[in-house]
Amino acid sequence: MTERVETSLTQRLKGAVGLGRSLFIYWRPGRQTSLRRLYRPFIAPGDIAFDVGAHLGDRSAAFRSLGARVVALEPQPELARWLARLLGSRSITLLEMAAGAEAGHADIALSATHPTLATLASEWREQIGQCNPDFRQVRWEQQLRVPVTTLDALIGEHGQPAFIKIDVEGFEAEVLKGLSHAVPALSFEVVAGALSVGNACISRLEQLGDYRYNAVSGEQRRFLWPHWQPAHRMEQWLESGADALASGDIYACRSDHCLFN
Repeated sequence: MTERVETSLTQRLKGAVGLGRSLFIYWRPGRQTSLRRLYRPFIAPGDIAFDVGAHLGDRSAAFRSLGARVVALEPQPELARWLARLLGSRSITLLEMAAGAEAGHADIALSATHPTLATLASEWREQIGQCNPDFRQVRWEQQLRVPVTTLDALIGEHGQPAFIKIDVEGFEAEVLKGLSHAVPALSFEVVAGALSVGNACISRLEQLGDYRYNAVSGEQRRFLWPHWQPAHRMEQWLESGADALASGDIYACRSDHCLFN
């Protein structure tokens, strides 16, 4: 009994440390200004934006500040509660669920000390520590059964989004399998050691439409290149190691997007 209590206390302490780290990283002063600058070309007042893997809602806050109606998905109950406290409900619909290729339920692996790294991608979780030294100390101590929806279902219920942010730790390509038509713009995360996930995302998007691509390194808020790239160049960049990028986000814009006009 004592051992179980000590284990539970240790888990709670780890969770508090992980949550505090996330609050510091994602809600530090000045961050919202640069996020709004990054997303302004994609989101106009009255638009709809999806935040898939919303975590503590810093991107959702930026989308709302630009005038969007936001649909935020965060399947981790503790993070969802904090997101609700930080943002409230004005212009934000918070759904405690994940997204995937099909609607249903799935097991999400949770890390108390690294709550940003919760994942539904079991193969990614088993291999990423071997391929990326930044993940070698990460432990996923718990699993939680969560509801899963699809992007198509979200669009059917909430409307066509002007922008979708996807940050789901190796599950990005599965999320895009649940989308059946080309949306105007979106982003998805990539990490070193699993860059093939990025190529799978590009392959899926090119099945849906004609896109141009750019990238942001880590938590920076500026694009790597002044000109957007066609799919084959972005795929080549990923296949060659992405200039040793540790992590980042790839942005995809449909070729007829007003950004290019």
